[in-house]
Amino acid sequence: MRKPSARTRRVTIVDVAQHAEVSTTAVSKVLRNAYGASPEMQAKVRKAIAELGYRPHAAARGMRGQTYTIGVMLPNIRNPFFADVLDGATEVLEAAGYQVLMGPGCNGEAEEARVTETMIDHSMDGVILIAPVSSRRHLEHVAAAVPTVMVGRHGRSSSYDSVADDDLSGAALVVNHLADLGHRRIAHIEHLETDPDRLAEMPNAVRADGYRQAMRARRLDEYIDVASTSYTQEGGYLGTQQLLDRLHRPTAIFAGADIVAMGALQAIAEAGLSVPDDVAVAGYDNTMFAGFAPVSLTSVDQGGRQMGRNAARLVLERIADPSRPASHMKLAPTLVPRRTTAVLSG
Repeated sequence: MRKPSARTRRVTIVDVAQHAEVSTTAVSKVLRNAYGASPEMQAKVRKAIAELGYRPHAAARGMRGQTYTIGVMLPNIRNPFFADVLDGATEVLEAAGYQVLMGPGCNGEAEEARVTETMIDHSMDGVILIAPVSSRRHLEHVAAAVPTVMVGRHGRSSSYDSVADDDLSGAALVVNHLADLGHRRIAHIEHLETDPDRLAEMPNAVRADGYRQAMRARRLDEYIDVASTSYTQEGGYLGTQQLLDRLHRPTAIFAGADIVAMGALQAIAEAGLSVPDDVAVAGYDNTMFAGFAPVSLTSVDQGGRQMGRNAARLVLERIADPSRPASHMKLAPTLVPRRTTAVLSG
């Protein structure tokens, strides 16, 4: 009878150093993304790590004060924009030797609290919170326990870093684009914000405010029309049904997110109307679905992957220097016109 083989010995940092023909100190620098590791050294060490299948021992690292894990909280795993942010963050963090662990926040304060507390309890080196809905007090509590970066949240704090899109400008890009095409009855589908304490910080609220400001700037005050639902496909579907039932139907709909626009397109088709001949539709996020030929959705590109990359760099900088001043980045959006918007006919 064949004896079971002995357990394969775990690859160590010493093995990596010998394979790459560098010192263990050099390997450690590369793993920590520390200053002093040249591009050539990084390439040699990364190659050795890949060839040997080396994995840092999280438990041992935790005992030394680092686990090389970063927690990323997503509010809604069905929204493709959040996947873009996650891709960008993962690209930077994996290159720096960190493992990304994801937790769903489910768009609720209680759920977010459970996720963030679990990340803290598991001694993660840092966390990236994407569009959190929690109170400022809770976010600062998290940041006091672990290096923290907010993505998409507009409020500033000295406790944490943040990366956000200029949502006011992004909304204006949509309104001006539609108005330039001859549309006047431009409606908006927003995610209803009910908490006045965070109203000015949430991207959905800023986008809705940007819509109103842009409509007034184009002297279209009388045509301002908002359906308040949610940033989901169902929210877009229900919001569009409301708008199409108006006495004066809008000729264009600005959906607050691409996933909202997906629901809007469905509702318009079910009503027997066509896009863009009867109703033009524009989204926000420029997700991969917006570019699909059968959809060809006009959308605002807020650089989801770049937001993720920036968030990852900020959390790494915060881990390296917890006492540095907070950094708050704002990215400039661009409009990507496609077939769902066109010159108003008639």
